[in-house]
Formats: sequence, C-alpha cells, structure tokens
Amino acid sequence: MRSVDDIEAELIGPGGAFEIVYEEVLGEHIKVFKNRDRSLREILINSTNHGDNEYIICEGQRITFREHRARVSAVASTLRNQYRVKPGDRVAILADNHPEWIITFWASVSIGAICVGLNGWWERTEILHALVDADPKLLVGDRKRLARIADDALPCPVICIEKDYAALERGWDSAAPPELPECAIAEDDPALILYTSGTTGRSKGALISHRCLITFLASAVFSGFRMMLMEAEAGASLEGSSLPNCGLFSAPLFHLSGLFTGVITSLAVGMKTVWTLGRFDPEKVLKLLEAEKVTTWPSLGSMAARVMDHPDFNTYDVSSVSRLGSGGAPTSEATQRRMTTAFSGSGGRMALGYGLTESSGVGTHNWGELLEAHPNSVGRVFPGVDITIRDDNNDALPAGEQGEICIRGSCIMLGYWRNPKATAKAIAPGRWLRTGDMGHFEGALLYVNTRARDLILRNAENIYPVEVEHCLELYPTIIEAAVIGVPHPDMGQEVKAILVVNAAWDADMQGLEDFCRAHLAAFKIPSQWHVQQQPLPRNAAGKIMKNVLSGDAALQLTEE
Repeated sequence: MRSVDDIEAELIGPGGAFEIVYEEVLGEHIKVFKNRDRSLREILINSTNHGDNEYIICEGQRITFREHRARVSAVASTLRNQYRVKPGDRVAILADNHPEWIITFWASVSIGAICVGLNGWWERTEILHALVDADPKLLVGDRKRLARIADDALPCPVICIEKDYAALERGWDSAAPPELPECAIAEDDPALILYTSGTTGRSKGALISHRCLITFLASAVFSGFRMMLMEAEAGASLEGSSLPNCGLFSAPLFHLSGLFTGVITSLAVGMKTVWTLGRFDPEKVLKLLEAEKVTTWPSLGSMAARVMDHPDFNTYDVSSVSRLGSGGAPTSEATQRRMTTAFSGSGGRMALGYGLTESSGVGTHNWGELLEAHPNSVGRVFPGVDITIRDDNNDALPAGEQGEICIRGSCIMLGYWRNPKATAKAIAPGRWLRTGDMGHFEGALLYVNTRARDLILRNAENIYPVEVEHCLELYPTIIEAAVIGVPHPDMGQEVKAILVVNAAWDADMQGLEDFCRAHLAAFKIPSQWHVQQQPLPRNAAGKIMKNVLSGDAALQLTEE
C-alpha cells in the first residue's frame, strides 16, 4: 500500500499532474505549479465547458454555467463602457451572498479590475473607512447594507442590487452571449482586496493577485486528488457517489471560505453551489442539505454545532453529505467526532486545514484517517508552499520547538493595500509571511497553538488557550469554550474560561475541575469561570472575538 508521501511524490514530481517547479516570483525563487492557469479570466472562459449544468442556487434563482458566463460578460461590458473601469481600478461589493455578488466579482477580475469584498457585517464607520481606503470606481450593494450609509456622501456611484442591477447586466443572452471585453492580465496583477477580520484594531486590506488565487485553486484540486487516491489505497471505489457534486456555502462571500472555495474552485471544477441569505439559520441549512442533495458542506466556527443541536435534526435526510469541512477557528476532537457521527454518510471524510487571508487560504491540510489519528493537528504542508517555525529575528527554529509560523510561496499576498508599514511588518525578507500564530511541527504535521497575542503567561509558564478549550469541549454538557488570560497581581495572568453549556448542565463545578485535573497540568486549569447559554461572539470568519470577551472591545458586527 502506497503511503501519502509516495502519492504526493507521484503527483508533484516531474511529469506529474501537479508538478512543482521553481520560478522567479516578485524577485524570489518560489515554488509554483508548472501546469496552471495564468489568470482568473482564463478560468471564467473555460467555465463554458460546463454548459447547462447548474452553478448557483440561491433563494429561487438557479443559474447555469452558461447563463453565468453570459451575465458576467454583460456586466463586464457595462463596467468597461459605462463606468470606465480600467485595469487596476477597484469595484467594491457590500452585500449578502446574492448571485449578483458572484457575477460582479467575475466581471471585475476578468477586465483587470480589483474586486473589493467589503465585510457585510460591518457598521457605518468601518464601511466608510474601507471605502475611503479602497477608493473604488463603483460600489455594488444590497438594500440592507447600503441603508447603513444612506446619509453619507460616498466617493463613487452606487448600484443597488434590488433596484439597479438589471441595468448593469442588460443585454445578456445565454443563447448568444455578449463578448467578454478584451484584457491582458499578468499573473502578479492584483485581483482582490479582502479586509482582515479585525478581531483587534482596524482592518487592513490584503491585496491578493491572480497568481495567489490560482495557487489556492491548484492546491484545492491537488487535495481532492490526493484524498481520492488515499481512499483508493484503503479499498474505496474511485467511482464515488452517484450524486453530482454539490456544495452548500453558508460562509460569507467576503470570507475566503465562501469566495475561494465556493466561487472560484467550484467554477473551475464545475460544481453546483447552494447559497444561503440572511442570518445563519440551522433549519434553513437542514432543508437545503436535504432538498438539494448536498454532498459537501464546509462549515465555519459554530455553524456545525448549531445545526446538529437543532431539535429536528434527526427528521431531515442528510445522508447525501459525503464530505465535511470546518474552518475559521480550531475544531476540537469532540466536535470532529460529533460531526462525522451525525453526518454518517461522510464515512469519516472530514477535512480541515490552516491558512490565512494573507496566504490566500493556503497552508496545511488534514483529512480522513490522518485527521482521525491526529485530530489536534492542522495537517501536512501543501506542496506548493514552505512553512517554518521562526523566532523574533526571523531565524528558523529546530524541529519541535515553539515559535511563530511563517509561510512562503506563490500564495502570499502582494501586501496590505496602501499600507507599506504594515506590509513590511507582515512580510519578512525572502517574502516569508509572519502569521502571528504560534505553533510547532511534529514530524510532517503542523500544530497551531494560539495567536501570539492570545498566549497566556502564568508564573512564567506558557499556556496555549486552544489546548484548554479543546479539553473543556470534551466535557459532556459544554457546547463550546473560550479561554483568555486575565491580570493577576502575583502571577502576571490567570486563566479564565467562558463556557457555553447545553440544557443538561448541572452546575457541578467540582466535577468539571476534577475532569480538568485528569487532562491538564495544574497551572493550565482555569481559576475563573463564566457560564452562559448564548453563543460566543464570533466575527464573520468564524473566529471567536476574544477582545470582546475580555472587555477590550465592543461587539460592533451585524449578522444579517
């Protein structure tokens, strides 16, 4: 039986389907996939090969790949001819997961413009800051979000999806689609600005190139092939399910999980995508899983737990779901087991990984039996990148030592938009991205311990919150947990745990502390406890907002 190392060597070696070579990228000798598309425009043009198969399902709209391409071409022509959008100009989007978001994205990047995905959960001040920062040629938004800035003078024309979008895409005909405007695009031309989640301080715009997004796509397709071959080695059939591939996407389009996987990868591979609008609704998700025969569901943060906790979960047929994913925040072993048990049709096919907006979502991948054996690891490094653990001087540390996780490859952002100071701090010499995350390697597997700013220092002992959180989530009546450091006059900091409990919680704190003593060193056990039933505050990327829990910031996001 071939090992994962054997399979990877076959795929990325000379002549392999995913052959890796070195090329000069932005002045550095960097790994790249030899056989790759050169721009998102190429992916859009090739999508017509998927014809009349469905691409987007959303609130009664069912859009085929052919119709999508025609509508994109029409919008691209209007952007070019009416709004004079040129290569390098910005087109901002402030909206829920409407199909028009997706169409505007493809229209913008196909004519060399930079799409700016604005956070739909932002309030007025953050929206206005980003509009000044990005200086777009055009803003496309939906009625709810545009209402937050209705009384403000804006720097550009505004298209309201519900009122004005039909004029933006006038003239499209899937039987005789308009020509896509000509445009030469280089690999390192910018394609996208996504604002970092901003759990601390003001968000920064990560400027992401066509090359970065092509690297994500190639890495995602590589992962699919690798999983398939590993499953075949274990005796699974290569024919797979008789159901067509269909992904349900609850993640917002301004987040890499929604945009990179749901929009870009799905268009490239011809997968049907189902989208939800409005506030996350577990019952709506269950209805869509059943009705659309969804085969893939990548959840974010607490989404999976909220679906599984729905009182009617067992009345819905979710047997079509054969692959599960989780992202946005560490997923505990207890949650992983619960997901693969509840979605029994997955047969344990669950995957998670590690990547940042600044690395275009590329980093590591853990899946299937590897994940089952090492549930606390974020997995193996993607072959197209290098990851090292480094100290404060940017020097690599020996294997096994804790330090900052640094990533290098063709996926690394160009920099932060109009912020050279922040760019210089984030990208070290050699184009090593300093992630701000602390971790270590055990063999080929990466373990992420915590954000550097979340590290708790108690009596000179390092405490990694994620370790304590995963322990607490093994306790039967705890749904989710967050651990933060709070000041202590003698020890520097002590550990506080915020627990979200279910209805069976019996307030037996002594029993909980005894459980912790059986799993954790004494200095890691929380000395302060807060118990609640409402979910933890999370941003749109699914990350717990620990600055809100600590009282350092107010919750200013609006989930709609």
